[in-house]
Amino acid sequence: MSETGRDDTEVSEDQSPVADNKVLDETAESEEQRLADDVASVDDAGVTRGMYVASTWAWRFLVIVAAVLVIGYGIRYLSEVVVPVTVGVLLTALLVPVTNGLQKLRLPRGAAAGITVIATVVLVAGLLTLVGTQIAGQFDSLSTQVGEGVQKLRELGRINFGLTDQDVTNAIKTLREQITSGGALGQQAAAVGTTATHVVAGLFISLFCLFFFLYQGDQIWAWLVRLFPRRARDKADSSGRRAWVSLTAFVRATIVVAAVDAIGISLGAAILGLPLVSAIGILVFVGAFVPVVGALVSGVVAVLVALVAKGPIVAIVMLAVVIGVQQLEAHVLQPFLLGRAVSVHPLAVILAIATGVVIAGIVGALVAVPTAAVLNAIVNHLAGNDPEPDPPRRPLPRRRHPLPAED
Repeated sequence: MSETGRDDTEVSEDQSPVADNKVLDETAESEEQRLADDVASVDDAGVTRGMYVASTWAWRFLVIVAAVLVIGYGIRYLSEVVVPVTVGVLLTALLVPVTNGLQKLRLPRGAAAGITVIATVVLVAGLLTLVGTQIAGQFDSLSTQVGEGVQKLRELGRINFGLTDQDVTNAIKTLREQITSGGALGQQAAAVGTTATHVVAGLFISLFCLFFFLYQGDQIWAWLVRLFPRRARDKADSSGRRAWVSLTAFVRATIVVAAVDAIGISLGAAILGLPLVSAIGILVFVGAFVPVVGALVSGVVAVLVALVAKGPIVAIVMLAVVIGVQQLEAHVLQPFLLGRAVSVHPLAVILAIATGVVIAGIVGALVAVPTAAVLNAIVNHLAGNDPEPDPPRRPLPRRRHPLPAED
């Protein structure tokens, strides 16, 4: 090879044939100069390099913490809107297959969404009516059993803890005086009225959100994606799709787990001859949507009903049934149904539930864990740690009028 050929080879190895090598060299030199100026400014100020790096990290960390606090305050301040919208999203993840199935039957999308919402309302109203009818039908016998159970608890307290009837009577009298005092009673009535109003308003918001999410979910998502800069839209779209897959898997698996819990515990209660079997089953079904806490509360209620109605021996058997069903759920059903797609550390589950309770009470606890699962899926996707390949991408609906070109 000639000298000229070798020179050309050396040039092609050191320099890009496409890029502006002069600009690249100037950029590298300017970057080196900037770093040198930074070091010089640090030395002139008498601050060590380590202190400079630490302070740089510190103020950025403080900015991130401030942003998180502002977002958290905004969510709490607007919780009466945020929580119903979140509930609507969860219901959409559960019911969108129903709407898709109705649409395959040649129904318009709007009609399919409306039928899905109406059927959901009818189903929930029917379950509540069933519980109310059962409680009303067994109210007299249940009242008698409650009285007998309270007397049994008094006897157990006197034998095991040395409590006299006068001590129990004084405690009940004190509690009655605190409840019936004028100021406390008025405040509680006002609080109950305000809460009921918020619940009704939130219910309507959730139903409206559910209808439009089922009807125009793709258009709404496309509009949200277009709010991002053009360079970030692909990542935003893929992150949303990954989060949606995680959310739908979580909701559907939770439905199966809740149904198994409700059937198992209701069957045990029916075999033991307990009252309010349907009410216990529905309570267990709803409680299963709150991991750890919901299972504990619903199990305690079932055991208390057994204690009041049938005595301590049956209550112990009912406790064994509740523990057995919940162990089956925790160690078999949840790992099998959820898998790695929505895996969230138990510590994250507990912290998410506590945060949800602080922000929005019981409803916050209901939506806390799926929210944590969605955030976990988004973070893993952006970090390139997806446990599964990306779901198939749907083309985003196009706007009728194109957006103006960006600089």
